[in-house]
Amino acid sequence: MEPQRLQKWLAACGYGSRRACEQLIQQGRVQVNGKTATLGTKVDPERDMITVDGKRVQTRRSLVYLMLNKPRGYVTTCKDPHAPRTVMELLQDAPKGVFPVGRLDADSEGLLLFTNDGEFANRLMHPRYKLPKTYRVWVRGKPSEKALTRLREGVMLEEGVTAPAVVRLIRVGSEQSLLEIVLREGRKRQIRRMCQAVGHPVQRLVRVAIGNLRLPRDLPPGKWRALTDEEYNTLLRSFTDGATLTTPKRSPT
Repeated sequence: MEPQRLQKWLAACGYGSRRACEQLIQQGRVQVNGKTATLGTKVDPERDMITVDGKRVQTRRSLVYLMLNKPRGYVTTCKDPHAPRTVMELLQDAPKGVFPVGRLDADSEGLLLFTNDGEFANRLMHPRYKLPKTYRVWVRGKPSEKALTRLREGVMLEEGVTAPAVVRLIRVGSEQSLLEIVLREGRKRQIRRMCQAVGHPVQRLVRVAIGNLRLPRDLPPGKWRALTDEEYNTLLRSFTDGATLTTPKRSPT
């Protein structure tokens, strides 16, 4: 086997996203052949002995892919001593070792994915792939065409102008309007900040799709289930190079 970067191998073995595996290495928790590893370390898993926290890394585990209809009030993290509730509390009966892919802030709802496949998670989150995410957004007031154009063309935030977005006005009410917004970037609380900047604060935000994968209408808030093979392949087709991702052995859930 050709040597590969240590963090990539750890991610493929289910130790989290590639970034999370880089943090394991930086914390000195990973050793290769008895020596503490660095970010530049490359390994041949067939020859090298790789350990994390003193335990040998096993070969690629059966992989799991789950979806959750996240309700409001839960923080998207595995552990947070300062958060009253995390999304992991909703997955108590799920297979061990899964972690959330990407984030939804505590006040947001909707489709959230979990896996133990670090390489797959990296593909979903990496800006290179510009995976579109679709949201239903209830905002205060009636957005003018000028406000909608600003949302579509880019809004100036503290860190710069947002990328163009697809924005569709679905319904207008006397005090509240419903928008559909599709983003290909993921800044912190981006939609809330964009809408605030054009004078229409968000009152409710629900993510309804990631790439081509949509949140099923029959999945209640707070409930999770495994992706079907069809849903998994639908998600793969969302990548411009999705054909290069082969379907791995999946674990029954």
